[in-house]
Amino acid sequence: MKRTIFVVEDDPDISRLVKHHLEGAGIATRVFPNSKGVIADATRQHPSAFLLDIMIPGEDGMELCRQIRATSELAPIPVIFLTAKTEEADRLAGFDLGADDYITKPFSPRELVARVKAVLRRFEPPLTQQKIQMGDLEIDSGAMSVEVQGKAVTTTATEFRLLEYLASRPGRVFTREQLLDAVWRDTSYVTLRSVDVYVRRIREKIEQDPENPRFLRTLRGVGYRFEAPK
Repeated sequence: MKRTIFVVEDDPDISRLVKHHLEGAGIATRVFPNSKGVIADATRQHPSAFLLDIMIPGEDGMELCRQIRATSELAPIPVIFLTAKTEEADRLAGFDLGADDYITKPFSPRELVARVKAVLRRFEPPLTQQKIQMGDLEIDSGAMSVEVQGKAVTTTATEFRLLEYLASRPGRVFTREQLLDAVWRDTSYVTLRSVDVYVRRIREKIEQDPENPRFLRTLRGVGYRFEAPK
């Protein structure tokens, strides 16, 4: 099935450029000039990813991302911001909402296509599939699903990849740099602080007390370790 990306961009020149290069790479696009109708259309035709400008008329891209993450059937779909907001605080705010990537304008069309493909790959089930059971936490790599106490927990593609990577290597300590290399691969656009944002989001979803985590432990000055409960 051909992959389709919903592009929300109010600048017609940029949206035409994005559409031209994505479709040239075999990725279908649907362009929206604002957020109107995006959620409704996405629930009818689940896109492979959302590519959102932040500064659009009406509800901005950040608010649209919140709505996507709050809609259970859309929440796992990757979200990529494409924006002129370049400050690290803006980038971290985007990741804090659950974005899977954050591309700043002006951008290279070749880089845009490469990074969209990289995000889509994170959503593909791995060739070697496994189930990880740790106490009341279950991670199914084949289904890309997480359950806590028998209840499904919704994660983004990037959150799942990070959690799966750590949980499949219990007891090992990883620096933020190592996690960037393993999960994001291309680390030129993700800061070390972004890893902390993702870890916090995962803890909020799998830990009974995120401030005192059982599974995802911090080693100050070093990095993170996944710990099997005793």
